[in-house]
Amino acid sequence: MHIGSLVPAEGAFLEQILDATYDIWHDGLSRQAYGRHYEAQRRTPWGRAHLDRVALVTGPTVLASAKRYRFDATLDGKSIRAIGLGAIFTQPAQRGRGIARELVERILDAATTAGIDLAVLFSEIDPAFYSRLGFTAIDTYDVQLRVTESPRHGAPMTMVRAGDDRDLADIAAMNRIRAQPFRFHLDRDRDLVQYAVAKQRLLAGLGRPGARELQFYVAEEGASAVAYAVIGRQNDEWTIEECGDRDPAGARLGALLQVLIARDPAERRPVVRASLPAGFVPPQAAAIGRTPSPDVMMVRPLGADRAAASLRGDDILYWRSDHF
Repeated sequence: MHIGSLVPAEGAFLEQILDATYDIWHDGLSRQAYGRHYEAQRRTPWGRAHLDRVALVTGPTVLASAKRYRFDATLDGKSIRAIGLGAIFTQPAQRGRGIARELVERILDAATTAGIDLAVLFSEIDPAFYSRLGFTAIDTYDVQLRVTESPRHGAPMTMVRAGDDRDLADIAAMNRIRAQPFRFHLDRDRDLVQYAVAKQRLLAGLGRPGARELQFYVAEEGASAVAYAVIGRQNDEWTIEECGDRDPAGARLGALLQVLIARDPAERRPVVRASLPAGFVPPQAAAIGRTPSPDVMMVRPLGADRAAASLRGDDILYWRSDHF
């Protein structure tokens, strides 16, 4: 028996959801900024076409809600469509009635009817809940990097500048080349790259001054971006949200990281963390530690092709900035 109606989460419904979820997912933002962060994501070119929120409601009351993302992706060399589920939340007064399960199944039933091939989510809770809904966990890892430096802290002869919109086409091309060996990856076109960077910039810009910084740099040759890195910075810790290099070995990316570190020779060396695709570490860096990613990536095939259920961590290319 169906519970409630599945509707777009807008107006008063959206405000109920933001009020209820703020304490969990505010990321250091004020309540007003938390709402602005979501709406600003929706206003990007990619967000307008690919991101919304839905709610299970009875009358004026929200029972449960989720963000819904629509992606073009590739699986085993074939173009597919994927749906991402994020911020799945049941209102406290409604828990214990199976409403979250109902919400997820209703969303996925509609996606299957629309011809979507695969569902993806990132679990912050015990993955067993989503396993019971047909999702399979993929083991992914974060690495800590040590970047090699000159004993005199000199910078390599690499042209590094701040990245901007003119670089997005070059970055999308780097992403396409890097993704080719992997069984599964998102098709990261210009709009998706721009959305991923904008989401992180908004989070830094809307937060408390100095609490978070977003760095977006490219290495340039002949007026074209040949490597790039998007780095979240908090105190002396850097998190590489995504990166790329036209050179398969990643030497230009390594040089870019060396330049960024050499700009602050008197500062304490940063702790650098990243989630990198299998087999990719710049030659100027070494992985000195590896830990399971805190958010567990899970997939559920929706069509007849069940190949996604066999995916392993080494089979995928998925950047931190594309998490939801």
